[in-house]
Amino acid sequence: MFTGIVADLGTLKSSTPSQGGMRMSFVTALDSSDFELGESIAVNGVCLTVDAIERGGFCADVSPETLAKSTLGALKPGDKVNLERALRPIDRLGGHFVLGHVDGVGRFSARGREGEFEVLSFTAPPEVVKYLVPKGSVSVEGISLTVASLKGDTFTVAVIPHTLQRTTLGGRQVGVKVNLEADILGKYVEKLLNKGERGGGLTMEALASGGFLR
Repeated sequence: MFTGIVADLGTLKSSTPSQGGMRMSFVTALDSSDFELGESIAVNGVCLTVDAIERGGFCADVSPETLAKSTLGALKPGDKVNLERALRPIDRLGGHFVLGHVDGVGRFSARGREGEFEVLSFTAPPEVVKYLVPKGSVSVEGISLTVASLKGDTFTVAVIPHTLQRTTLGGRQVGVKVNLEADILGKYVEKLLNKGERGGGLTMEALASGGFLR
């Protein structure tokens, strides 16, 4: 589990085909001497397992399914990537719960400016849009962001200069594809309301009376 607070802007060192998938090597400013084999690191919002540790980096195998459902397969050596190590019980939860399981691939559709903030627009597939709400959370390329507005299949986020400098968002070009992960809390609510056991007593009215809906 992650928080969507990017710890380092790393670099893809190499990418080679491996058993139908890809073996990727990354360079990072994070202290690789502290890495452990088998630990999870989010790369552009995709949870990968460290299977080799190098000085100043690590390697991970990416399955064919992950390549098909994310943007990792489009990366080229030299490309920058957002890196975050897994959340520890003692860490502050500065963003929101991010699992590293991409729900869908969207597209960066527009870039604007409001004062010191950049307003970025993204289009999202239906499987992501249904969980988005204004002021709610969404992970874009592993970055925890707040939905500023939502219209149809397009949502906007306002990004501070610090985030632009410390993540891939600052250098992203309009039109590129991005990994999207919806807030897990919305999925649990959907499960309870629509797919849970009947007779459980949880209804929209009950949520509203409890102050969970407005």
